[in-house]
Amino acid sequence: MGSPLLHRGLCHCGAVGFLYRTAMAPEGWPIRACQCTFCRAHGALSTSDPEGSLQFVEHIPNALHRYRFGQKTADFLLCSDCGMYLGAMMRSESTALGVINVRMLYSPLDRLREPERISYDNEGLAERRFRRASRWTPIAIG
Repeated sequence: MGSPLLHRGLCHCGAVGFLYRTAMAPEGWPIRACQCTFCRAHGALSTSDPEGSLQFVEHIPNALHRYRFGQKTADFLLCSDCGMYLGAMMRSESTALGVINVRMLYSPLDRLREPERISYDNEGLAERRFRRASRWTPIAIG
């Protein structure tokens, strides 16, 4: 892997987005198609890099909407204006971690691998937190 590259994501109306840094080449990103009703309804394809960094950005004040469902272990982030799903974040004891929706990226979408269909329905609370802590991207604050 080389130096981390910056990938920018932006919602349809430009109100919210993210800055995702990873040294992984886009062809190697793990692409997940969660089969929960929320992710399927939004057509979400997620990725993360535990060695990278992530920052969610609000270009218009109060445009970032947080939504919790199911086990309420993470905030799912949406644009309050156009409704696009950016990704999700959770806080652990010492850090915040996140995952992005790659459909928010303008590039390198043509270089991404086929998504892996995944269901987390049978996952318990402890399993879910452990999986996210080991896979999700640290969130840079500021």
